[in-house]
Amino acid sequence: MQTHAGEDLIERILAHPADGDLVGSAANDLLSELYAGFPVENLARLLHSGDDRILPTATWLLSEIAELAAPLIDELPALLSSPIRSVRYDAIAVALENADEQHGPIVAQVMDLSRDPDSAVRWKVLEFLAEASVEQLEAGAACLPPGQVKELAEWLILQDDEEPDLAGIVIRLEAGDPVTRLFAAAAAASLSHKEDTNLLEHAAMVEEEEIRSFAQERLSELREDDSGNVDSF
Repeated sequence: MQTHAGEDLIERILAHPADGDLVGSAANDLLSELYAGFPVENLARLLHSGDDRILPTATWLLSEIAELAAPLIDELPALLSSPIRSVRYDAIAVALENADEQHGPIVAQVMDLSRDPDSAVRWKVLEFLAEASVEQLEAGAACLPPGQVKELAEWLILQDDEEPDLAGIVIRLEAGDPVTRLFAAAAAASLSHKEDTNLLEHAAMVEEEEIRSFAQERLSELREDDSGNVDSF
């Protein structure tokens, strides 16, 4: 563990927040240091620098180190409510990797971002909803206030059943409002596989670009996986 190298990189980022090339290079080197054992707690200095030019870099680093970010999970509520789009976006990725049933309020906060005004953030919420465990979803739903998002979260959880509401998913994709369609698309992604892509194909035709692009990406992944697993003789 090269502690001094990591500390020097943090100092470099703090001292030159306006130099995009320098910060980007230092951030990549710092990422390597974090993987090598530099304590993630040191990123708190960047998170609390008070400089909005540094916060996106700090949050990106957290999103890149996956479960290694766990010691700083208490930073997520502030990051998820940041006015900076990229900070909210990357904080959702951190939540997916690190928030469990003990972090219901954090998961609920992510779910509530399904109404975020930014389409990129909504895309990331959709990814979270499609990939989160049932335990994560249940913890978040339990912490949501009564209303549309809570009802949709509870409905999404019910789709992890032997008899999911396939017709209901299609109806919500075709006739629902944008938030409803987002949750329905998450259900479609969770239930789709290479033998049956019907639900994702419905999601790929909705009005919202973030849902269409997400569904199209998942369809491409399924097709690539299928083509890569052709039997050979």
